[in-house]
Amino acid sequence: MDEHFRTAPFTRNLPVLMALLGVWYTDFFGAQTVAVLPYEQYLKRFPAYLQQPTMESNGNHVTLDGTVVDYETGPIYWGEPGTNGQHSFYQLIHQGTRLIPSDFIAFMEPLSPLGRHHDMLLANVFAQSEALAFGKTPEQVREEGTAEWLVPHRAFEGNRPSNTIVAQRLTPETLGKLVALYEHCVFTQGAVWNIDSFDQWGVELGKVLAQRIIPELESKEEPKLRHDSSTNNLIRRYRKLRGGS
Repeated sequence: MDEHFRTAPFTRNLPVLMALLGVWYTDFFGAQTVAVLPYEQYLKRFPAYLQQPTMESNGNHVTLDGTVVDYETGPIYWGEPGTNGQHSFYQLIHQGTRLIPSDFIAFMEPLSPLGRHHDMLLANVFAQSEALAFGKTPEQVREEGTAEWLVPHRAFEGNRPSNTIVAQRLTPETLGKLVALYEHCVFTQGAVWNIDSFDQWGVELGKVLAQRIIPELESKEEPKLRHDSSTNNLIRRYRKLRGGS
């Protein structure tokens, strides 16, 4: 994937294409999040892992020269394994009022073959992306004999964007390729947005403030608190509950 990113022309370069699609939906269609939906239980924590290289990297509001941006930058990344998501938040992606670009991740070969289960799993991957793309018109709903009052509820707008990433089998090498794919995507988006994808000053501020608060929590004497009223109250409540002064 590293070599592919370095050498492939932009028209066939997967990280570049994913990055530009992300910029397109974020800055021109108002999308605020990206759902990552692996149809593989062993990747159940992959969406959570991606939150670090994506949101910590491109969570910036100024350009490289310090100018405040007048456009949206890094979107929110989130997700769950596909079959879990189908029974929780897919409804919002299909028929909600928010545009949520989605990345489906699937594998042709299962790690634990069991009857027809993998065929059913892949059928759901392909069906979900098809449903997001094309939806279901009111006319199609009526042709099923649906009562007229139910038609608006059972019609799907469609035209909801998604990527379907399919690999042969989940192996350590394949996982590395997936990680590199998203990392290069993040780098490309940072270049387009002209932001520094490698700082994390927002996180550092919290760490610095925590070093001030730790001795205030642990002090045997009542400390002189110089924070805002909310933070001062939280510190006092904590000290009171743990038996401090």
